[in-house]
Amino acid sequence: MRLRRSIERIVIRFTSSMNLRRKVLILYVAIIFIPTILLGIVAGYLALESFRVNYLVTINEAMRQTVQNIEFRKQSYDVLAIRTATDGELISRLSRDYADMFEQLNTVEYVDRSFVFTSKYLPGIDDFRIYHTNPMLVQDGRLLWKSEGRVLLPGLSETEWFAKAKQASSSYIWSNVNKDKLIISHKINAPSGHLLGIVYMLLDYKTVFGNLFDRPFSGSGELSIIDESRNIIVSSDPQKIGLKLQNTSLSENYEEASVAGGLTVNGNLFMVKPIDSKWQVAAVIHMDQLEKQSKTILYGIILVVFFFLLFSTFLMMTVLKNVVWRIHKLGTRMYDVSQGQFDVSIRNTEKDELGELEILFNSMSGRLGRLVEDITQANLKEREQSFKALQAQINPHFIYNSLSLLRWRALDLQDETQLKTIDALTAFYRLALDNKINVTQIQGELEHVKAYLEIQEMRYPGRVRLEWNIDQELLHFYTIKLLLQPIVENCYMHGNITGRKEAFIRITVERKHGNVRFEVYDNGRGIPAEVLEQLRSGQRVGNGNGFGTANIRERLQLYFEDQHEFTMESKENEWTAVSITIPAYAQRPQIRKDV
Repeated sequence: MRLRRSIERIVIRFTSSMNLRRKVLILYVAIIFIPTILLGIVAGYLALESFRVNYLVTINEAMRQTVQNIEFRKQSYDVLAIRTATDGELISRLSRDYADMFEQLNTVEYVDRSFVFTSKYLPGIDDFRIYHTNPMLVQDGRLLWKSEGRVLLPGLSETEWFAKAKQASSSYIWSNVNKDKLIISHKINAPSGHLLGIVYMLLDYKTVFGNLFDRPFSGSGELSIIDESRNIIVSSDPQKIGLKLQNTSLSENYEEASVAGGLTVNGNLFMVKPIDSKWQVAAVIHMDQLEKQSKTILYGIILVVFFFLLFSTFLMMTVLKNVVWRIHKLGTRMYDVSQGQFDVSIRNTEKDELGELEILFNSMSGRLGRLVEDITQANLKEREQSFKALQAQINPHFIYNSLSLLRWRALDLQDETQLKTIDALTAFYRLALDNKINVTQIQGELEHVKAYLEIQEMRYPGRVRLEWNIDQELLHFYTIKLLLQPIVENCYMHGNITGRKEAFIRITVERKHGNVRFEVYDNGRGIPAEVLEQLRSGQRVGNGNGFGTANIRERLQLYFEDQHEFTMESKENEWTAVSITIPAYAQRPQIRKDV
């Protein structure tokens, strides 16, 4: 107890004249910095000794896993080639005689159907072919080929490869073409032993084995794969790829290492591990590099720990308390702004750079709120003006004057048909060209549709029967103008209604759950299912002049937001029904949002 109090008095006396930052720094050095350095040195020494003891165990485990990976990868491609070469139906088709082109076409289709995706099963297959020897069977240039001397790869022709594969004692071989490519060849034999063809599989070296042989043992060794013919198929040293074993430095201790499992020569560990497929993996590990690498890693860890301990001393007193907490508070407020809350601010009492940033943030949040509101209002006005500008593209007075002149001439000629046509056109354009309104009463919209239908009746007299199912109590309610006419126009333009027998169009306006429901039904040629789905999703907007379904949807959203429904149903070659439901407005609706 007395000793503890004595130590406390000494510490207090020693630190009494220091500021808070120095006190925390001394506490940090005494409690964390020095113990961490000591523990790091001791732990590093023990770790280095452990590294030395476990080198061989680690290397053996690495070799075991490498051998397993190589064997697994090789077996994957082996199975693919063997499955193709032993396919019973393929053997049967390659050995039969063909009397006509139809039988050959069936064989080509079978091969494409059965093996066209073979090259997609495993990564690294650059080319996959089946070369056959049947003189009565064609080659399609996809999977079926004949050996005709074409160049497979630089320095290798079809004839050379086919001859070597045919003469090989083994029906299945791997071979090197260059430093980048491997070839798997597998003979296709008839039950009698007669050669029917050879499977050709071109592999990309880097994709198949590259990652296993890229800096093996962390750059402190070499790996090579030797096949049953003592050829080096794969190696981390590109200069050894494709060479015979006896032509390389590996041959000096190869046999002895194969028997002993491992051999240390001049500071290098030489190991040979067999693979079930009669291949062997040879490894040369430079022990001195591993030792040096381990020490470098250890010293690097110590230096990094020491650096961060010093650096954290500075950050602890300045960043953690002052900056991080205030930045977190600023980030929280910025998140609020990103969620659309612009009436947020930060209490500012500091005069440093963060304090200036907090002042700017408060100013920015206020200005963003005002700018968003201004932009929203501007977009609303812009949308409304765009609709008016669209309607103003045609001079209404010119059209009215022209129709008036035509009507006067028709009266003079006493042409009743022409008079009806001009009157219908006048009624049609009265609403379509009225630039001052975007909404109209349902009665006016129906008159506009009737005028359009009268014009069509004059063009196609007696071809289309009209059915009207109108709730008269709804005529004084409001809707957006040009709502029904484009849909009715589609009955003629796209539905080919005039080409149908007993053609009819039914227009319905009824009350439904307090809303107004419009429906246009026709028995035209309907809409194909694919086109109908595109129209529903908005992917297809149509072409030509006038308003389409996309325009109607946009204007409905502009005035009624999510309170409306727009549905299209159709059965191809039978019927089409377009239904629109909007709120029942006794007063003119206003634009509600920007779409």
